[in-house]
Amino acid sequence: MLERVLRDVGGKVYPASSLVENIEFLLVAAIVILGIRAYFVQPFKIPTNSMWPTYYGMTHELFKTADEPGLLRKVGRFATLGASHYSVAAPTDGEVLVPVFRNLRVAYAEIPGHSMFVFPSVKREYTFSVGGELVKLTVPADFDFERVLEEAFKGGEANLPAALNASALKNRPLETSMINIRSGGRLVEERVYWVPVGKTVKRGEPIVSFDILTGDLLFVDRFSYNFVPPKVGSGFVFKTGNIPDLKNDEGDKYFIKRLVGVPGDQLEIRQPAILSKDGGTPPGSGGSGQLFSNGRPIEGSGAFGANARKEGLYPGYTNEGLLGVGKVMAVPGHSYVALGDNSPRSKDSRFWGYVPEKDVVGRPLFIYYPLTKRWGPAR
Repeated sequence: MLERVLRDVGGKVYPASSLVENIEFLLVAAIVILGIRAYFVQPFKIPTNSMWPTYYGMTHELFKTADEPGLLRKVGRFATLGASHYSVAAPTDGEVLVPVFRNLRVAYAEIPGHSMFVFPSVKREYTFSVGGELVKLTVPADFDFERVLEEAFKGGEANLPAALNASALKNRPLETSMINIRSGGRLVEERVYWVPVGKTVKRGEPIVSFDILTGDLLFVDRFSYNFVPPKVGSGFVFKTGNIPDLKNDEGDKYFIKRLVGVPGDQLEIRQPAILSKDGGTPPGSGGSGQLFSNGRPIEGSGAFGANARKEGLYPGYTNEGLLGVGKVMAVPGHSYVALGDNSPRSKDSRFWGYVPEKDVVGRPLFIYYPLTKRWGPAR
């Protein structure tokens, strides 16, 4: 009886149309998803390689001319690895030169761009010179393009700066020019030196060809730390808005490091004991060292031992900043210390200090993409 009356007098309110029902369903689903993201599980992308090789940020795969991927291979690599292809072709015949500053760092400009064609982001623009003609290549700002150049052009030298220095010494005097560099929102004019990289190309040939592989995408557990405190050794996601040296106009960013110190801990990086000719042990002479907590080798994660032994791809911890040679960090109350597993390439608590307790977000839970051997529970 009530159903018949409502249908007769309900007008536009009753019965609900399929469009209204679909909108209601989508709104409820969105509220549920936002609630889960805010309080339980949040997706997170590893942007840099500060935690490599535990978690991968953007990495690359370099191609020779004959090995460049075709369309189907590009599609397959994008689907499974999140690979995006980058290539820059020679505008004419000639020798390839790159612009460098006095310290032999490759020059680049920061330019505005978009991520996923929608979201504003910052890009880095690199320039090559071939036969006096310039050609540019743009990559994400978080991507370490100098590692691509190092693999492509270092030759028999130890690294890219050494290769550029050797080339500069052989090719004096170098061409020099002034270029506009945009960095940190300011446009400045800088002098650069054009250094040959030891490669000659024909017009249309790739100067460099490579794929950028996406950083690991993982879910972060935001729930557990509401009930149990973070433990030393666990992966550690936090916000940066209240860390003075990391504040910027973009607001909070999310970082991931490994938790190494809780309130009351005393942390130091000790160099291995290496005997000199007179039997002494010169401090700081051992290169990368071992992390100690409260006077003992730190425990709580396999990455600590791997770094201590420089096992596999783990490089060991380096004395920098607040953990320089002979320095000890005493962790104050309501604060934490976070370091990257890839210590030589990590900007972490050694440089900007302590993570406030209130800014802790959670711990890594599961790597869901890309589809590599790292897929699965986070370490």
